[in-house]
Amino acid sequence: MRAQEFLVLEDVFAKWNMDSFSQALLLFGKCILIALVCRILIAVINKFIRGILKGTGAINSSMTEQKQKTLGTVLQNVTKYALYFIAILMILSMFGIPTGSILAAAGVGGVAIGLGAQNMVKDVISGFFILFEDQYGVGDYVELGGKAGKVEALELRITKLLDFDGRVHVIPNGNITTVTNYSRNNSRAMVKISIAYEEDINKAISVLEQECDSLAKQHASIIATKPIVWGVTDLGSSGVEITVVAYAKPLDHLELERIMRKAFKEAFDKNGIEIPYQKQVVYLGQNNEHTDAGEKQDGK
Repeated sequence: MRAQEFLVLEDVFAKWNMDSFSQALLLFGKCILIALVCRILIAVINKFIRGILKGTGAINSSMTEQKQKTLGTVLQNVTKYALYFIAILMILSMFGIPTGSILAAAGVGGVAIGLGAQNMVKDVISGFFILFEDQYGVGDYVELGGKAGKVEALELRITKLLDFDGRVHVIPNGNITTVTNYSRNNSRAMVKISIAYEEDINKAISVLEQECDSLAKQHASIIATKPIVWGVTDLGSSGVEITVVAYAKPLDHLELERIMRKAFKEAFDKNGIEIPYQKQVVYLGQNNEHTDAGEKQDGK
């Protein structure tokens, strides 16, 4: 009797072991399948992201390789960790572990981390949208948060500006509310030059127009549109003001203004057109005799 009972128990344990082994093998196979599907999805999505960014770069020339790399890394990491998290939850649920409590704990932990590092999260999110919307890039001259300068570095959390004095400004992306970019469009160059009231206005305008035509040919590398003489824009206390406006390539307007001032002064001197300047008259004695200041007087 005992031998028969032993044989029955042995059959039961053998069957239980076989069932347990089959179940374990099945669970292991499911885990492997979930991991493989997760990796395949990550590879497919990463390839899709790279294709989208490459197409955007081909359409928009300002989407530099650095921007594509940064955006691609961020999107790929977000996708990878999200899929890993879902895969882990699916595997835990197969082993009978309640995932609801894990999700609740993750939510509480996320809120705690978000409250403790909300400024950092704000900076990263703002940096992502600056890159994604292509608001500015490395090498652009911009004004951010009251600071102006050339963009030396654009990262997810901060932007570094180099101003004309050589100072580097580090600005958190979360503090940037307004962006003024001077590098995307042509810049206006405006020069105001005065002539004496005794001079012929039409002659002065004609001289300026001829000089504008000459400048447009000589400096075509920095001039976007030919300088135009607006005409008389002000009647000052000592002279008639004439304004000339041109559009230069981005950030070349200051150089163009210097070139225009020099050319206009030389043209006026060549054509005998006087540019007014301040004079001081000194009266001598009671006979209202006068002379300009700085002129040498006789011994009287």
